[in-house]
Amino acid sequence: MGQAYTPGLKVTTDTLLKQRRVLPLRGDVMVQANTTVGAQDVVARAELPGDIMPINMANRLSVPPGDVRSLLQVEQGMQINKGDVLAETKGIFGLMKSKVLSDHSGVVESISDTTGQLILRGPSTPVEVLAYLPGKVVEVLDGEGVVIENQVSLIQGIFGIGGEAFGPICMATSSHEEALEPSHITDNMRGAIVVGGARVSHAAVQRAIEVGVAGIVAGGVDDADLKAMLGYDLGVAITGSERIGLTVVITEGFGEIAMSERTFRILQSREGRQASVNGATQIRAGVMRPEIVIPVEANDANDAHDNAESQWEAGQLAIGRPLRVIRDPWFGRIGTVSSLPAEPAVLDSGSRTRVLEVDFGNGEKAIVPRANVELIEA
Repeated sequence: MGQAYTPGLKVTTDTLLKQRRVLPLRGDVMVQANTTVGAQDVVARAELPGDIMPINMANRLSVPPGDVRSLLQVEQGMQINKGDVLAETKGIFGLMKSKVLSDHSGVVESISDTTGQLILRGPSTPVEVLAYLPGKVVEVLDGEGVVIENQVSLIQGIFGIGGEAFGPICMATSSHEEALEPSHITDNMRGAIVVGGARVSHAAVQRAIEVGVAGIVAGGVDDADLKAMLGYDLGVAITGSERIGLTVVITEGFGEIAMSERTFRILQSREGRQASVNGATQIRAGVMRPEIVIPVEANDANDAHDNAESQWEAGQLAIGRPLRVIRDPWFGRIGTVSSLPAEPAVLDSGSRTRVLEVDFGNGEKAIVPRANVELIEA
């Protein structure tokens, strides 16, 4: 019998997570294989070459390009400071000499006898890659980075802004249905990953920035609030490079939407524990999900839901699997698959498509196109 598959989000109390942490260009790996690293340990380092600054020496000295080299006071590879003399003409009988001073600091990259240009490269920028995932280094990628693994509680979200952040989990609301407001943010939350229940407001984010909160995890966000946070409309693109003062991870969707009760319960059970969060999101090819990563400890109990999930393949639609509806009129509702009709159904629009039946609990069921759901995977 054939199987049906659909995309899903991972929400689990205990899973083996492997992450590649690599540099954008070749550099030095700072750790060895089989060593244990913390989330904020530097595992790789490189120097990003500085900007190129061409200087037309022939023009500034008023000499042919071929004569430039003989007038230079610097050599290729030499370190130059702003204001240093680059070249000087001989003048007439030692008088009326013309000097060219450097407008920038850097290193002499090259000198061209053909064009008379001197290429100055600006100071390099150090690039460091943090471990992000605390755990064991299982592989060293020579000159590139490392692969780290650990048993973690992993929660993937729908959308996020801001890059990687670190801090202890701090519950700001008592219920998964309670919106995160400025009054929930207190001074002792500085440096923490603050968890709210439902929608997070722009005012709450501003208060969190003032306090020095490292990150916010909430069920939903309004489009108007998101625009106010960023100062512009966000298009279809990769997020994660925003610099608003903290990282925001949205677990369910846009609008007035409560956090999944199970997600809230997992985070609540990990209160006070150190977590790594990343708001980077890409919804097109090469999907990236925002995430919350919390290392598992020996005394942590697994969620019974996780054990039940292991009977299914990743992405497999099956009776009993939990899912979230991602289109109106049931947008954001969470339920389980109760039926998988084999034949396509005719929708209100007149189109025919494969559907499934969702049980929302309390006897409420709905027929939903399979393309309009995503699995909640353990």
